[in-house]
Amino acid sequence: MAAELVRGQNHPLSRNRIEIRISAEVPVVAGATLADERGRVGGTDRVAHPGAPALPRVEVSRQAAAEHRLAVDLDVMPETVHRVSILIALPATPAGPPCFGACAAPRAAVTGLDGTEVAGYTLTGLDAESAVVALELYRRQTVWKLRAVGQGYAAGLPALLTDQGLPRAAELARRIDEAVARGLARSVQPQTADADRSRREAASVTGPDLPGTTTAAGSPYGVQAPGDTPDRLAPEPPTPAETAVTGPPAGGPIDYTHPKRRRPSRPPAFTEPAFAEPASDVPAPVEGPAPPVAGDAAGWSMDERLYNQVWGMFEDLARSTAAFRSAVDFAESRLEKELDQALVDPRSRLGSAGDAAREAAQARQAQLVDQARAVLDRDLAQLTAESEVVEPALPPAYARWDNPVWHGYRVPAEPPMAVRLGDLSLPESEPLRIPMLVRLPLERGLWIDSGVPDASRHGEAGELRQPALRAAVALAARLLAIHPAGEFGVQVIDPAGAGGAALAPLTEAGVLDGPPASGAAGVTNTLGRLAERVDLVQMALRGGVSDALPSGPATSRHLLIVHDFPHGFDDRAVTQLRYLADEGPEAGVHLLLVADRADATAYGPLLDPLWRSLMRLTPVPDDHLADPWVGHAWTYEPCLVPPGSRVLQQVLTEVATARIKLT
Repeated sequence: MAAELVRGQNHPLSRNRIEIRISAEVPVVAGATLADERGRVGGTDRVAHPGAPALPRVEVSRQAAAEHRLAVDLDVMPETVHRVSILIALPATPAGPPCFGACAAPRAAVTGLDGTEVAGYTLTGLDAESAVVALELYRRQTVWKLRAVGQGYAAGLPALLTDQGLPRAAELARRIDEAVARGLARSVQPQTADADRSRREAASVTGPDLPGTTTAAGSPYGVQAPGDTPDRLAPEPPTPAETAVTGPPAGGPIDYTHPKRRRPSRPPAFTEPAFAEPASDVPAPVEGPAPPVAGDAAGWSMDERLYNQVWGMFEDLARSTAAFRSAVDFAESRLEKELDQALVDPRSRLGSAGDAAREAAQARQAQLVDQARAVLDRDLAQLTAESEVVEPALPPAYARWDNPVWHGYRVPAEPPMAVRLGDLSLPESEPLRIPMLVRLPLERGLWIDSGVPDASRHGEAGELRQPALRAAVALAARLLAIHPAGEFGVQVIDPAGAGGAALAPLTEAGVLDGPPASGAAGVTNTLGRLAERVDLVQMALRGGVSDALPSGPATSRHLLIVHDFPHGFDDRAVTQLRYLADEGPEAGVHLLLVADRADATAYGPLLDPLWRSLMRLTPVPDDHLADPWVGHAWTYEPCLVPPGSRVLQQVLTEVATARIKLT
C-alpha cells in the first residue's frame, strides 16, 4: 500500500531504481539537482532540466507538461552525491498562472519501474510561489530515503537555485526558460475520465481520420476516484531561508481545502430573470474555505480515520512548533553575529553609530520572530479549529470523560484499535491539547508516578499518592468500558489497604476479578497466579497450539494495578513483578504500577530495568515525555473524571450489568 506523505515526513525506499511521476492541472517544468552532503549543488552539470535533460543517473522531460516521469537510478549515484532534489516550476508564459496558488495543488509520486506507487505527496498550501522543491531523495550511510519537502519560492527558479548554492543561478534559470519556450507548444494537459469519454464520442462522430472537437481537459482533482482516501495536510512554517525569499505569510482566512478531500461541490450562483420576484427560499452560494471535517484521514473505519487524524494533528503541531523554535534560534544567532560584527570596529562601539547598528540588528531580530510567530499562530488556529470539530466526534475509547458520548454509553461488541491515555501539549500551543492515543493491546506496562514532579506546584509526595491512584482507576475503568464484556479483567494489589477510597468506584460496581489483594500473602498469591497464566500462554504460543487455550476470564486480557510499590514486596515478589512487566504483554497481562521511585531506592540498580520497561505517566501535568524526532518535551496531562460527575459510576454499572448477563 502506497504511503501518502505530509510536508516534512520521511519514508524509506524499498528500491533504488525508481520513477518520479508529477501531475499538475497546468503545464509545469520538472527538474532535478544533485547536491553534496551539505545540500550544495556544485555546478550546472549537476542540474537536470529541459535544456539539459539527461544526466548519467537522472533524466527529466525536455518540455513543460502537465505530467512528467523522471527516471532516477540511485544504485549508480556517485558517492559525492548525497541529495537528489526534485523541482517543479511554472513556465514564464503570459497565458499561464503566475503562481501555484492560482491552480490546483500538484502531486509528486515515487513509483517502481513497474508503475507500483511507493509514496505520494500532494503539495498543498502553496500560494505566491512559482517554483518549489517537491521531493528530496537523500542518502543515510548506504541507504536512500525519501522526504516530502514542499519548499516554495515566490521569486521562482533563480531564488530556488541560488538557495541550493548554485553559481550563476539566474543565468541557468534564463536558459531553462528559453528551452521551455521552444518546447511549450508540445505541452499536454492531464486527461480525466470525462475528457476521455468526450474524445471517444467525438471520434465516433467525425471518424478516426477526421479532426474531432473535444472539450478541454479538466482538473484531475475535480472528481475523486472511489478508491481514493482523503488526506489531511497542515501548512508548515517556512524555514528562515524561505522567509527571506518569500517574505512574511499573507493574511486572510485559513484554507482547509485539499484536492482529495471528499466534499460536495458548491452550488453556482443563482441569477434570477429580471421579471421574476426575488425568491426567499433560494440558498445563497457558499463562499470561503471549507471547514475542517472529523474523520478526514485514511482508514477503513471511522475509528481508524479518527485515530490517524489525531496523530496527524500531533505531527503537525510538532513540526510547526519545531519550525517556530528553529526560526527563533536563527534570529537569536543572527542578532549575536550582527552585534559582534558591529563591535569589531572600535570606532563604532561608542556613539550614535554603534547605537544605530545595535537598534537595527534588534529590529531585524524582532521582525524575524514576529514573522515566525505569525506563521505559528496561523497553524495553531487551523489545529484549534480542527480539534473543536474532532473532539466531539471521538468514540469513548478516544474521548475525555466530559464528552457527551459517555452519557449514551453501551458495552461495545468489539475492542477498539487504541485508547486515550491523556492529553499532550506544548508551551507555545496553549490551550490546544492533542489526545495521546496508544494502540491496543498495550505493548508496554504503565507507571503512574506518585512522586513529586514539581514540589513548588504540587506540595509533598503524600499529596500525590491518592491522585495517582485515582488516575489509575480512571484508566482502568476506561479499559474495562471499551472492551466487550468478559474480554478484559482488572485485579488490584494494595498491600497496606491504603487505597480503599480511591478504589471505591471499581469495588462498589463489582467489576474487579476479586477483592484487592492485601498483605504479603495476597501479593504472593496474585503474582503467582498471573505468572502461571503467562507461562501457560507462552507454552501454547511456542508450541503452536494457542487455539487449544480455553476461552473465558482465565485467558482474557488482564490489567494488574499495583498500588504503593514496593511496600509488601519481598525479593521473590519483585522478581515476579519484573517477569510480568517483561513477558506479560505478549500473554495478555498488563501492568499498571502506582509508585514513587524514591521509595524503591533500597533496591538500587536492581529495579532500573523495571522502570525503563514502563511508560511513565503522572497524575498532574508534567513535561516529561521526550520526542526524539524533533526534540520536544511534551507536557502530559491525565484524563480525569470531572469533580462531582457521576459518569464513571454510570459507565461501570453498564459494564457490571453486561458481565452478569454472561454468567
